[in-house]
Amino acid sequence: MYPEHPVHTPAVLAVDVHHPAPITPTVAVPAPLVPVQPGALPSVASIVLLDGRVVTGYAINPVRLEPVTAQPAVSRAAVNVALAGVGFLAVCDGLLLLTTFIAALTALITQLIILAVVIFGGWTAAQILGASGHKGVTTVNIRKAVFKRNHFHG
Repeated sequence: MYPEHPVHTPAVLAVDVHHPAPITPTVAVPAPLVPVQPGALPSVASIVLLDGRVVTGYAINPVRLEPVTAQPAVSRAAVNVALAGVGFLAVCDGLLLLTTFIAALTALITQLIILAVVIFGGWTAAQILGASGHKGVTTVNIRKAVFKRNHFHG
């Protein structure tokens, strides 16, 4: 059913094996120890341990470190950035309120202009189409106006 596969002989590959050579560290010659006499002889202290042994040695005076100036927990730049953010947030609220006020004022002025146009238009329509008959009727004669060389001839 399936074709048989021919048997292949494994190929022989040339392999180079590299063995790392250890690097020997250079030994630094330590500086010779020069004994230095202390300015004053330290006091010898003996301590008796709980099991009865006695330990004798020189008392070591603690080293007094110079006081370090207190560093703030947060850098000044971070504090300045945070304060600027708080100030900007306060200003943004005011700017938002100002823009809202300007938008409302613009809408009010627009409505007042529309109201004036409606009232004036209604008054004009009442004057023209008044029910009083022919009293006070204005007759308007419309004729063709002629402009020649930018001069009106009526």
